[in-house]
Amino acid sequence: MKNVKLGKLWDSLHSSYWFVPSVMAVLATALAFTMLMLDRSGKADINYWWSYTGGADGARSLLGAVAGSMISVSATAFSITIVALQLAGSNFGPRLLRNFMQDTGNQVVLGTFIGTYIYCLLVLRTIHGEGDGYGQFVPQLAITCGTLLAIISIGVLIYFINHASTIIQVSHIIEKVCDDLDRVIDRLFPKKIGRSVPEGQGIGEIPDNFDSVASPVRVTNNGYIQAIDDEELMKMARQHNLLLRIESKPGKFVVKDSNLVMVFPGESVNKKLTKEINDAFILGRERSEQQDIEFPIAQLVEIALRALSPGINDPFTAIRCVDRLGAGLSRLAQKDFPSPYRYDDDNKLRVIAFGVTFEGLVDSAFNSIRQYARSDTSVTIRLLEAIANIATYTSNRKYQAVLQRHADMILRGSQEGLPEELDREDVQKQYDIATQALKTHTLSEKY
Repeated sequence: MKNVKLGKLWDSLHSSYWFVPSVMAVLATALAFTMLMLDRSGKADINYWWSYTGGADGARSLLGAVAGSMISVSATAFSITIVALQLAGSNFGPRLLRNFMQDTGNQVVLGTFIGTYIYCLLVLRTIHGEGDGYGQFVPQLAITCGTLLAIISIGVLIYFINHASTIIQVSHIIEKVCDDLDRVIDRLFPKKIGRSVPEGQGIGEIPDNFDSVASPVRVTNNGYIQAIDDEELMKMARQHNLLLRIESKPGKFVVKDSNLVMVFPGESVNKKLTKEINDAFILGRERSEQQDIEFPIAQLVEIALRALSPGINDPFTAIRCVDRLGAGLSRLAQKDFPSPYRYDDDNKLRVIAFGVTFEGLVDSAFNSIRQYARSDTSVTIRLLEAIANIATYTSNRKYQAVLQRHADMILRGSQEGLPEELDREDVQKQYDIATQALKTHTLSEKY
């Protein structure tokens, strides 16, 4: 449970605009006190051409100018960031705001400006001239460091101007979502809860009276399931000698008092067990890619659907999304989807966790785009090209049947949606290529 909660905590911090700037502000405060301490100790006697050797008035003017400019630049950078968020929300969908919030570059830029501002303020208050009544003190090392921070901030500003114009480009957004999809695939497949078994096994070990004897553990709050602590559930099942069947999966919205887990035997359900099981499920206000592989797929689909809308009419963006979805599904076609039946180390069935399937992921990726693109020749052909490409990565008969079913639906939709006969012929040619790719790979594996 600790790893899942730490992952959720880090995901929340990484998706905020306060964490990194706050950390950098604390580091700037520590740097200021360290530099001032070295100056007061007399061990930091510097006489280089680039070091500050002026008086108190010049030091005040220098740090005051840097501090004033930094707070102004911070406000400008924040305004540009908010505009980018508004643009992303209106053009690409509100669910993609999370990707912009997780952009480390923007967080570091804001942290650099704020940290430099705080550093200059802390050093500025310690500068005293001969007539101030406190004795003259001009922290040369600290002022030199403040000048270096100002120069670094200028470099960061140049980086931010380029970065802010890059992150709102649709190619960058699509690539970022695709990277998230690749990371989720690597993290979740195969995902084990105890010892997994081949598909088809485990059904016979479920008690015949499971549905009549099992009692539900109900959800205590509304929200999206963002993560499930599989190891904690297995531990509870072994400790209490239970068989647990998870009724929902990450990414699904659960309503308070709905069934979360079915527990066998049912008499084991009590307030303590209900709390422990609910604690193993992390709920949130929105979906997260921590354990939800359908979430990045849904983001790519949303970009494609908005691009295909009459108001935008940008099939080239939709084609890019189809290409990325095809690449992700090609990777998934090579993965082993774990069995829902999970065993402990004593070879006893403990948890039944029905997760995602290849068929479900292909449906999520292609169904909506196919429906919206039935009157668009270029996107329809690219969908069939993606299916032909995915076919070369799998010899699984069930996967090939899923791909063939989608190719058939795409062909039927184009025949109804495309008014031009030559366009329909082009789609038919690509459909034949995709079908041949599925058949060819099946024959090559057979012989």
